[in-house]
Amino acid sequence: MARVKKSTIVRFKNEGIRAAFRYGELVAPRRTGRLARDLWFTAPPRMADVPVPPGGEGFEVDVHGHAVRGRVWTPGVSTGSTSREAPTVYLVHGWGGRGAQFGAMVDPLLAAGRRVVMFDGPSHGDSDRGPSGRRTSGVELAQALDAMFCRFGPAEAVVAHSMGTISTYLALRFGWLGAGRLVFLAPMVEAESLFAQFQAMLGFGRRTRRWFDHEVLAWLGVPLVEFDARVQASRVDPRPTLVITDRGDRQTAYADVVDFAGRIGAPLITTEGLGHRKILREPGVVKAVVDFIAEERVLDVSA
Repeated sequence: MARVKKSTIVRFKNEGIRAAFRYGELVAPRRTGRLARDLWFTAPPRMADVPVPPGGEGFEVDVHGHAVRGRVWTPGVSTGSTSREAPTVYLVHGWGGRGAQFGAMVDPLLAAGRRVVMFDGPSHGDSDRGPSGRRTSGVELAQALDAMFCRFGPAEAVVAHSMGTISTYLALRFGWLGAGRLVFLAPMVEAESLFAQFQAMLGFGRRTRRWFDHEVLAWLGVPLVEFDARVQASRVDPRPTLVITDRGDRQTAYADVVDFAGRIGAPLITTEGLGHRKILREPGVVKAVVDFIAEERVLDVSA
């Protein structure tokens, strides 16, 4: 009975929200568009901490007056590289993620003589909220990645997951970040279809959508339609890129990833049964990433 009651309460609450947005569409589309923007960019609950390999040094950088925190690992003397000489690899999480999701890649990259930098974007993991408080965006994540460049220097490679793909391109396009190679894991190719689902859920129409687009552009300087990896990739210099995704990933459409990889001329590795997050710690995927960065033969992990 308690479950039924709770379900009924949730249903009525959702119907009330939809009614409010439908009403706002008619009488106050600008205010409703701003509310939709704030909801769309509200930071998700922080992911629980994930164990990472020992030996990393914690650090903190300032991004627009707010602390972004991470860890850096430097290869030992046995690798033949000093920490200052070692090429740097940046690990960039996605929406709702955290740097520690890449923990399985740290030791293999160190063994390959790379310095490894992972961090939590604003309002994610152990980092502070950004300048917009509860709201954050792929632009803020890009600015945090750019701050990593200012602290640790150019990247031999950037390995990005999900929304981190678009943020990486934004940092390359608008920031100081330099990177020799890119690896995109379960990349979020575009935001427009996700927003269409969000709009349908809230039930607002074209008038609110127009003001939503206006508010996004005014706040971020990038329109929602350009939160598309294909668009952003076309506006930066091409560089060697590897794309890896799972055919059954429910958070990013496989057909979109295939199209994205084809547009940028990148090899595509397809896995089966790993979904959106397990792909980050699958040994075959980790080996493929490290081999690509080290310019070795890329392992085919396709099922």
